[in-house]
Formats: sequence, C-alpha cells, structure tokens
Amino acid sequence: MTDDEWHRVLRVNLDGAFYTAQVAVRQMVAAGNGGSVVFTTSGSAYYGMARGQHYASSKGGVISMMKGIAVEYARHGIRCNAILPGWIESDMTEVQLGLEVVNAKVLPRVPLRRWGTGDDFSGIAAYLASDASRYHTGDVLTVDGGFHSF
Repeated sequence: MTDDEWHRVLRVNLDGAFYTAQVAVRQMVAAGNGGSVVFTTSGSAYYGMARGQHYASSKGGVISMMKGIAVEYARHGIRCNAILPGWIESDMTEVQLGLEVVNAKVLPRVPLRRWGTGDDFSGIAAYLASDASRYHTGDVLTVDGGFHSF
C-alpha cells in the first residue's frame, strides 16, 4: 500500500466522519436541545483485513472517536453511537459477495445464513436518532446476522 492510498482512505473515512460530527455537534450545542450523532463503522475495525489496514484503521478510529464524543458531549445531552453492519449486499461488496470462496468461507459463519441488506439496519439508525435512545450513548450496535458471535 502506498502512502497516498493510506492517506486517501483515512481522509475519507476518518477525517470525513470527524469534520461532519464536528459541525453537527457545534450546531447541537448552540441549539441547546441535545441530539444524536450516529456513525457507521465496519467489522474490519475488530477483525482486520489483509491488504486493508488503511480501511480497518479508519473504521477503528471512528469507533474511538465516537466514544470520545459520547463522553465529551453528554453534558450537553448529545448522544453518540455507531452502527457496525456485517456483510451487506451493496455496490461496494457486489464483487466480493459474488466470489465462490467468500460464499463458501464467510456465509457459513453467519448464523442467519444470508447476506444483510440496508433494510436490516435502517431501524437501528432510526432508533439511535430518536428519543427512544435517550439513555443510550457510547455504544457500537452490531448488525451482522450473528457473524460476530463466532
């Protein structure tokens, strides 16, 4: 991996998340009504990835940043959490999930025996953004069909 590849992924995934949260939190503090910040991370933050250290590091950084924001801004009534989706069918994973080796090695480790879809975690995002989660902060909610259980 080149320095440029490393920095590009961290700029998009970690810096992008930081600057977005920074603007959101400033507005929430100014408004004085609390609020909720919800990040999306990845299982690679925990499992690592061959040839993907930049991606795994950026997503692990998002988790650490989320926890710091949760602690720092709780006094303003601002909650901060993250959703960790598992293997999700998307344009980004289309090639991977189509590979026979991935279907043979990964899918059997998903207790629900299917790939996830965006619909599988949209309800979690709505919960975290709503007042129903008013006592829920600093957490990573894993939505991966049970993959993390192994």
